[in-house]
Amino acid sequence: MVPLGLADPLRWLAKGARDFIAAPGIGLFYGFCFWAMAALLMLVFRSKPEYVMSMASGCLLVGPFLAMGLYEVSRRREQGLRPELGASLTCWDSHMRSMAMLVLVLIVLELLWGRASLVVFAVFFNTGMPSTTGVLQAIFNPDNFEFVLVYLAVGGLFALLVYSTAVVSIPMILDRDTDAVSAAITSIRVVLANPVTMLWWGLLITILIVLAFIPWGLGLMVIGPLLGHASWHAYRGAVRWQAPAAEVVQ
Repeated sequence: MVPLGLADPLRWLAKGARDFIAAPGIGLFYGFCFWAMAALLMLVFRSKPEYVMSMASGCLLVGPFLAMGLYEVSRRREQGLRPELGASLTCWDSHMRSMAMLVLVLIVLELLWGRASLVVFAVFFNTGMPSTTGVLQAIFNPDNFEFVLVYLAVGGLFALLVYSTAVVSIPMILDRDTDAVSAAITSIRVVLANPVTMLWWGLLITILIVLAFIPWGLGLMVIGPLLGHASWHAYRGAVRWQAPAAEVVQ
């Protein structure tokens, strides 16, 4: 294994930007899908602040699958083929079994995350779930430091699990038609082999997504496809194949 450097995530973003510029129509189509998903989730959970962590996990769950079409665009450009919206919309159909298994794993993690979030709220707010205003007051109230610490710790743990499982597994399935278990294990190995670089990559993703929500989440129209293309290059930069049945994590 050759460890990845801190400059690699910046190179992945640069390559992703080139892919977006090369096929802007396809990118904006998926960008609209990202924006619509975020808007719908915000509407659904606006009155249920205890599900904020579940909303975040839902984004982590659905986002990579929406990005699969973007992975296909980057893959075709890498092979010298013309990107096509139709091909990107159907790229998953030949990998249905592996994708379904990976979806199941991520759904289980998402449900556990949501349940853990509810438990944290129940422990610290035993008089009932607070309103949205109540949650904001609780977060910024110095007396609730323990609640904020536990809430972030629980959320961070599940976010790391979801991120480690999905960071390269979905593009790997698309590229090699690998089974879900092997793809997830390889993804976790990549994170364990390059913890600093992959955490830096995760931090970059988080920062860009937060910026994309200003204002009204419209930045997702551009940031969403940019990160989708960049994630393909993250996979290609982190996983090397020596033979059809063997991979080497770089």
